[in-house]
Amino acid sequence: MTKARLLVFASVLAAVGPAYAASPPKSAGQASLPPPYSGAYQPIGKDEIGLWQRDDEDERILAASPERFDVPPLAAYLTDVLCRTVGTDRCKGVRVYIVRSPFFNASMTPNGTIRVYSGLFLRVHNEAELGAILGHEFGHFEKRHTLNAFKAERSGRNLLAWAAVLSATASNFGYRTNSFDSLQISVHGNLRHFSRDQEREADYMGIGFLNASNLRPQSAAQVWHTVMGEQEHSAAVRGLKRPDFKGVAFFADHPPEAERAESLELLAAPEGATRSDGAADYVRAIAPYLPAFLNDQIKLNDFGGSDYLIQAMGDTCGWTAPLYFARGELYRLHGNPRDMPNAIGFYERAIGADSTMAGAYRGLGLAQLRSGLIEPGRASLKTYLQLDPGAKDAAMISTLLESGH
Repeated sequence: MTKARLLVFASVLAAVGPAYAASPPKSAGQASLPPPYSGAYQPIGKDEIGLWQRDDEDERILAASPERFDVPPLAAYLTDVLCRTVGTDRCKGVRVYIVRSPFFNASMTPNGTIRVYSGLFLRVHNEAELGAILGHEFGHFEKRHTLNAFKAERSGRNLLAWAAVLSATASNFGYRTNSFDSLQISVHGNLRHFSRDQEREADYMGIGFLNASNLRPQSAAQVWHTVMGEQEHSAAVRGLKRPDFKGVAFFADHPPEAERAESLELLAAPEGATRSDGAADYVRAIAPYLPAFLNDQIKLNDFGGSDYLIQAMGDTCGWTAPLYFARGELYRLHGNPRDMPNAIGFYERAIGADSTMAGAYRGLGLAQLRSGLIEPGRASLKTYLQLDPGAKDAAMISTLLESGH
């Protein structure tokens, strides 16, 4: 196989996938409003029908999965925010599922299923930010990015398969191996570039939906500032190099966070700056489930990232007993003796906000004992047992108290 033929194959890959309008340059001004809704989309051709059938089966599995956070009121709330973002005509056929996972993620499949990871709720602080993410995923759906990516990946695999056959006929083993390796890198790199362009287009669609909605479009950029802040604080505590938020790795699937924040800021409609961001409604909607989401985050053992997220939510949405309690747990479980005074302070603030929070007395008592405050610690643990006599660890705490520690 000649080097020229390999280069021809590589150039063919650049044209893989159906054409679609690239996202406009950042200098283009605010994002245009979404096009008129053209009606419910139905799959056409073997590829699309096959994808829908696969997604239908995945949805059936998800509906019965223990990983599903099966809370109809919260799913209904997400659906309502989506409909207010993209329009009621567009969202009629959408089904929303919440996945119990502490990571920042959401996705939408061609059959109209949206999956929202529970970790998303700690990284957005109002309905406008939530709408930005949901609108972004709906942009992928409306532009049929999943199908386009599937076709591009299949074309790339076919290209590499033919290249492998032709390369095997070359007489120079070293040359053909190096040439094929170079083609593999080119193929996969172009596929990742294709994915990044899809993400940019979905961002453009999402901010366009927000511009046309009653929500504040300027909030969309804040999501990425929060994500960058989390990564930066996580790296700092771990002693790692500060993340590069502007660089684009060759094999990255998404544009860099700094680019996305800057683009969304520029594309937001200026007249939307005075609209409501729906923060109060968002806080009320997630309040019953926030303790569970915070507990999942703490279990990630990412002190810097978790501390940043809890503080950002408290400073933005208002400090509540669950947030103070979660921060107390984070500091106590971090384990350093210097963290105990902070943990005690956060537990005390939680109790000040809700004197019936049994878990806060438990954490306070354990932190006090760890700090050598024996009598205050025993008193706190006794209050814990009084408030929650049926606690799973009641026997262990009782034994601890009887031992005199």
